[in-house]
Amino acid sequence: MKIHEYQAKELFRQHGVPVPRGEMAATAAQALAVAEKLGYPCVIKAQVHAGGRGKAGGVKLARSRAEAEQHIAAILGMTLVSRQTGPQGTLVRRLLVEQGLDIRRELYLAILIDREQEMPVIIASCHGGMDIEAVAQENPQAIFRVHVHPASGFFPSHARALAFKLGLNKVQQQNFAALLARLYDLFLKSDASLVEINPLIITAGDEMLALDAKVNFDDNALYRHADIAAWRDPLEEEPLEVEAAKYELNYIRLDGSIGCMVNGAGLAMATMDIIKFYGGEPANFLDVGGATSAARVKEAFKILLADPNVRAVFVNIFGGIVRTDLVASGIVEAARSLDLRVPVVIRLVGTNEEEGQRILRESRLDFVTENVLAEAVRRVVELARGA
Repeated sequence: MKIHEYQAKELFRQHGVPVPRGEMAATAAQALAVAEKLGYPCVIKAQVHAGGRGKAGGVKLARSRAEAEQHIAAILGMTLVSRQTGPQGTLVRRLLVEQGLDIRRELYLAILIDREQEMPVIIASCHGGMDIEAVAQENPQAIFRVHVHPASGFFPSHARALAFKLGLNKVQQQNFAALLARLYDLFLKSDASLVEINPLIITAGDEMLALDAKVNFDDNALYRHADIAAWRDPLEEEPLEVEAAKYELNYIRLDGSIGCMVNGAGLAMATMDIIKFYGGEPANFLDVGGATSAARVKEAFKILLADPNVRAVFVNIFGGIVRTDLVASGIVEAARSLDLRVPVVIRLVGTNEEEGQRILRESRLDFVTENVLAEAVRRVVELARGA
């Protein structure tokens, strides 16, 4: 789960991580009132779940009331388009208004899970304020990593190693060590999957503050954090993914034309790979799970067909725990109730396979059934292309 910058900074405050003074505003009047309270210069920042806001015109410095009014009017309600939002962009519904600061240096700092090493890793760089992916590609030696073993935990030596590589003076080293210790405490206690500060700034007085803040959380741990779960903003998420979550369907929308309904994450990923191998493009990842019922299959079909890019649907179900006859009943019910207008290729194998095939045949609906995976994929790719 992602949260807004203003929410992440509230979490930082709770854990003692220094941030600039600022407040969230949902209206132009509120934003101007905050700017007047903070004084000038101040910064007007769009609040969306995407990076690249500055380049997209979503972050502006206001040196006076007139400039603040101008920037607030331009940013609040704009459709912000950045590399992370895609061409459709995202609507700016909230602003964060913050104090202006005397910035002497910008750093990058993040904590995330290194899945290969199976432990947290702290990443730092002297190139703050830039896309870290670009830094990694163009100047990889400028990125420093320190792993923290979960059994031993965080030590001051982790901070000292990074501070030395970042070229910090003695006062800056002390401030950096205190900030990093608190940030790591936040990372663990909130079950975060990513905590990122870009940039982490150094002021003229050697203070360190999180000028930006990004925090993502492990969805599977949110039951432990009702306060954090309450910060979820469905308006910033893909509507079809929000709808799928209501029925405990694992759905991620993609850019292709073949809607996929599969049971099991591994089979779902393999199915997407095979579709691409045969020249097609999956429109989604959809794992209906092991406890599939006719009702869930029907809801899954609704979500698949709500994507206007879908030109064909591929159902690939392996009946281990799940009964394929229940899946077949759900498919038939969905097809009859949803005015199905795209071709559907179905592969049902496993538990009650013969009964499932019988239900599909006797429905007299225009399904394409195929038990050989390669042949089924070839057929759905052809149908998606209009064959």
